[in-house]
This record gives sequence, structure tokens and C-alpha cells, in this order.
Amino acid sequence: MSKIPATLFDKVWDSHAVRKIEDGPDVLFIDRHFIHEVTSPVAFLGLENRGLSVMFPEKTFATADHNTPTINQHLPVQDPLSANQLKALESNTAKYGISHWGLGNPRNGIVHVVGPENGITLPGMTIVCGDSHTSTHGAFGAIAFGIGTSEVEMVLSSQCIMQQKPKKMRITVTGTTGKGITPKDVTLYIISQLTAAGATGYFVEYAGEVFEQMSMEGRMTVCNMSIEMGARGGIIAPDETTFAYIKGREKAPQGAAWDNALAYWKTLKTEEGATFDKEYTFNAADIEPMITYGTNPGMGMGITQRIPVAQEAGGSAASYEKSLQYMGFQEEEPMLGKKVDYVFIGSCTNGRIEDFRAFASVVKGRKKAEGVTAWIVPGSHIVEQQIREEGILDILTAAGFELRQPGCSACLAMNDDKVPAGKYAVSTSNRNFEGRQGPGSRTMLASPLVAAAAAVTGVVTDPRELI
Repeated sequence: MSKIPATLFDKVWDSHAVRKIEDGPDVLFIDRHFIHEVTSPVAFLGLENRGLSVMFPEKTFATADHNTPTINQHLPVQDPLSANQLKALESNTAKYGISHWGLGNPRNGIVHVVGPENGITLPGMTIVCGDSHTSTHGAFGAIAFGIGTSEVEMVLSSQCIMQQKPKKMRITVTGTTGKGITPKDVTLYIISQLTAAGATGYFVEYAGEVFEQMSMEGRMTVCNMSIEMGARGGIIAPDETTFAYIKGREKAPQGAAWDNALAYWKTLKTEEGATFDKEYTFNAADIEPMITYGTNPGMGMGITQRIPVAQEAGGSAASYEKSLQYMGFQEEEPMLGKKVDYVFIGSCTNGRIEDFRAFASVVKGRKKAEGVTAWIVPGSHIVEQQIREEGILDILTAAGFELRQPGCSACLAMNDDKVPAGKYAVSTSNRNFEGRQGPGSRTMLASPLVAAAAAVTGVVTDPRELI
């Protein structure tokens, strides 16, 4: 009997299914578990109340990121709730023997940045974290997804999780991207075509020349945003780009272990003839620098276009009108030239060294626009060090920008970096929901190049004019 061709997703999922429950969820073994200060305290309390221990503490990795300030990290954290959560993470990890990179640790940073850069994230793994953007790690050919607090407790105590196997979707982007088009533009374009709910119930495999040509940083940006179209996660087959990125990193396999791992990783690809529940194909030539105009990531458009009318946008006309009203925008208005008050570059979407190189390439030789507040926030101390070593800090300083310390920062306003009510922010983060960056704040999602162009002009600007 001939073997049915398997997708990459099936290969990784099925190899981790400890038990399959008929007409129910699968019990999945988890290779890597990341935790941070927000979703873990209640999970640890649950362990304590039930008298349970952590089954494999060496498979869990903790870092502080959501509630951390991005200036004066050497001083005590002022906000009482944040201080308590950070203290709880420190004491819980010490109690159960879990690796912890807290404030001040040179390895500290955003959980989805520090995992890959330290070689903890590897192909063929199952990876979870109490954070929806865990999908980032799928860039390495891993199955990675966010989980809730009760599931965090489940993984801590058993190293397993119960999950319904998602349906499979493949998104192929053919051709070559044009000038000024970044991975962020590619993913915002896909989400604008599928809508913010278009991949609900699916795990997405990204395929085609555009993703094959992307760096690992770019692939992480794409997989990070998978959740923003409703997908459970995103995955990209590992290749030579992946292997070159991993090799030599602190926690990556070494010597004979590397050779064995590499031999396995090279089998991690979708076989010819494997089927998906849904497929989409897009042409890279149709993608221009993107920007969002509404209150979900699916409300995106090419930067030179005009805001769509409700009928073109689809969905509820009342909801569409409410979204534009919140943003202070009108149908058929151009986005070019709209005033910008804040610019944020950072987050687990665009807080890697490649993003700061892109930002610096536009601001070099220019000055920050008057009236613009810019938050330049590296995703980790390792990225911060690279910014200094590569001379990027010198470029930023000469242009009138200041570099902040690592953390989630203005992505979600759980710290002091909040955009004031009514103000407009061009943000390289992943969500533009109402109040996401502060109560009443208005967010336009974009790439580091679009953010840089806005930072030096004070308005929404096509970065291709400045490159």
C-alpha cells in the first residue's frame, strides 16, 4: 500500500502526538515551553495548590518582557502590579529550577526574540508559550502556538497539552518583491486579502520564492503575524538559511549532535502531492509598502492607495464605519500625508537587528521630524549590542533619536510606553486594536521602512521616495 504524501505540519504534529483521542483532541508532547511574567504566576499557583512539581524544568525558559520598563531598568520597577509579577517570575523559576533571564540579565529580552537568537528554537519542535505570538517560532519549521494560563499549568506539570489538530492551509507567494518591500509588507498584504479572520481554524504553511529568499528575521515577522488572520500558527520549511542562522548559537546542538540534528531537519518539508484543506497563491509584484487604516490588522492597504469604501472592504458596514470613526479617517481618503505623532519600532514582530538596519538606512543623514515622539526599542540586549557595534546607534543619535532598553514596550501598553488618547502612531508591532497602544490611541501598522519615513517627515510617507 502506497504511503500518503505528508505535509511538513503533519510530520511534526504526528511525531509529537503521544495519544490520539477519537473525535477529540490529541495529546501533544511539548519540546520547548517559554514563559514570562504575565501568564505564568497563576499557573504556578495552580501547581502549588495541587501539590504538583514541574516535570521537565530544563525544557522551560523564562524571560521578563511584557511589564518591563524600557528606560532605567537598573532602578526598582515603579508600577506595583508589574513589580509583583516580575518578582513572582523570579521566585517561581528559582523554586522549580527553571532558567530565568530577568531584568539586567544580558540574555534578557522579548520571549520570541531571545528563543531563536540563543538557539533554543529549533526545527521540528513543538513550542508553546502563554502568548499568542508564539507563532513566530514557526519560521524554523517548528509547530509553535500560544496557550492559555490553564494550559501553561498543564505543560509545566506534564510536558504535554491537549489540542484539536487544526486544518491545513498553504499560502504561496511567487516572484520577487520590489524596492522598499519588506517581510512586514508581505504579511500585511496577505492579511488584507484574507481578512483578520480568514485563516481561523488553520495552521498555515508559507511557500514560494518570496519566503525562500527571506532572511530568518523576515520569516519570523511573517510567522509572528499569522495569528492576526486567525490562524493557529504559521510554519516555513527549514533550509540552508535556517541552518546557517542556528549554527554556533549558544544552545544549538554541537559536534555529532549537530550532524544528527541536521540530517533530521533536512527531512522536514512537505512531500510532493501532499494536500491542504485550503490554498492561496499571491504574486509579489502586487505588493507595495503597506499601512493599516482601521482597527484590526486586516484593514490594510498599499500606501499609495485610498481608504476603501465599506462595500469594497466587506464585513459589516456599521462596524467599518465605527472603525474609521475611531481612527478619525474617511472613506476614499489617501493615507499619504496623514499626520504622525508617535513612531514605534520594536516588538516581537520587528525588534530584530535587520529591522533596525532598515530603519537606520532611511534616517541616515536626516533629522527626526519636529513634534514626533519616537520609541526605538530593541527586542533583546543582544540586539541592543549589535545596534551599538554596527554603528546604527551613531546614525540614530545624529538624526535625533534615542535608543531605549529591551522589552515589549508600546506594543501593548502594559508598561509606561503608552500612546496618548487621540494621537496617531505608526507602529512596527502586530496589532492596531482600539486602545492597544494606550486608551484612545490610534495605531497604523507598518514596516520599519514606513516607520522611518514617518519619523523623519512627520507624516505618512512612501519610503521608496527616501530610499
